[in-house]
Amino acid sequence: MRSRDLWQALSARRYLLSAWPWRATAYLVTGAVAGAATLVGLAVALVVGGALTVVLVGLPLLLLTALAGIPLARLERRRLRLIDRAPAPARPVRQPPATGPWPWLVTRLRERATWRELGHALLFALLLWPLDALVVALALAAPLHLAATPLVMAAFGGGEEAKVLKQWTVTTWPAASGVAVLGLLLLALGGYALGLAAGVRAELARVLVGAPGEGDPEARVVELTRSRARLVDAFEAERRRIERDLHDGAQQRLVALTMALGLARLDAPPGPLADQLAKAHGEAGRALEELRELIHGIHPKVLADYGLPAAVADAADRSAVPVDVALELPGRLPRAVEAAAYFVVCEALANVGRHSGADRAEVTGGHRDGRLLLRIRDDGRGGADVAAGSGLTGLADRVSVLDGRLSLSSPPGGPTLLSVEIPCEWTERFA
Repeated sequence: MRSRDLWQALSARRYLLSAWPWRATAYLVTGAVAGAATLVGLAVALVVGGALTVVLVGLPLLLLTALAGIPLARLERRRLRLIDRAPAPARPVRQPPATGPWPWLVTRLRERATWRELGHALLFALLLWPLDALVVALALAAPLHLAATPLVMAAFGGGEEAKVLKQWTVTTWPAASGVAVLGLLLLALGGYALGLAAGVRAELARVLVGAPGEGDPEARVVELTRSRARLVDAFEAERRRIERDLHDGAQQRLVALTMALGLARLDAPPGPLADQLAKAHGEAGRALEELRELIHGIHPKVLADYGLPAAVADAADRSAVPVDVALELPGRLPRAVEAAAYFVVCEALANVGRHSGADRAEVTGGHRDGRLLLRIRDDGRGGADVAAGSGLTGLADRVSVLDGRLSLSSPPGGPTLLSVEIPCEWTERFA
């Protein structure tokens, strides 16, 4: 989005009689003041932080210096209102996975927008504000000084002489009047120069600290990423709703039916009716078991209540192949991450039991450097192929939705190693 108001005003005939030259001047003057203050602040922070690094006190200060571009970018977007009525929204950033200063700090340090804003702060402090000040001096201060030559001659030169820009001396009133006329002409041209400079500066500020336009590829990528995350959350919420409805509705009805058939079977006299009731009672029991397995497959209660380590341990206990589990997670992860990791483990252990011929398997992993790491290994015959219909293709797609990665190593003769990495942060710590 461009600063259309100023560009439109520059092409109007009454530009010099409008408020736009003064608004452009205010934009450049405030930029010069803010830039000088930013230069001093950054210099002090770097010097003090570097000096205190020896005693480790300066490290947090240096870390916070990397975030200096955030408040300056917010100020720059507010200053843009001086010459453009259109809002300048900030670049979209991810929300922290948990509340608190540390998750926010980690999230912001990983955002491209943070480093773009820091680059803008450095450019602003080292280059842009001196240019703002120079434009104001040449386009406004110098013409005003020329236009005030007769007043200077009358007030300070005794009506006999006046210094022009501290370079030339004017000794006659006609010459002083000519210099004043020249100053007024230059002031008119300077009004346009101020508007042009302010417009260029505003365009640069929008590129560095403003949100990209609707047609910008980066904006489309950000929106696609956000929509993908929303779909994942909606999918997980729907899975939990189905699991809850089946558990609290259909399963309870089947339990009641099984009990009713059991009581009727006890009361019925021996004969064909008792045999039919026994058969119906057995079918109801098997249907209840299948429903419980279905509910467990949709979203296991142990995963929702106790987290990923307990759910993986439960899956290992139900595996046809003995499984060693060494999964160290001191806290809960986002629900979508836990669900994806759990179903990867379940599918991998199911493949081990059906296809590998393994005697033993192991599940290891943990959380390191902001990523969940999982390794599922077995000592089977190997030769597994993701494209051979093993179900891992769908799991790879599920992991990629979370910006994760799934890789498989299964040479002929084994062993088979399935690796999963998913970026995530804690949502809460275990007590």
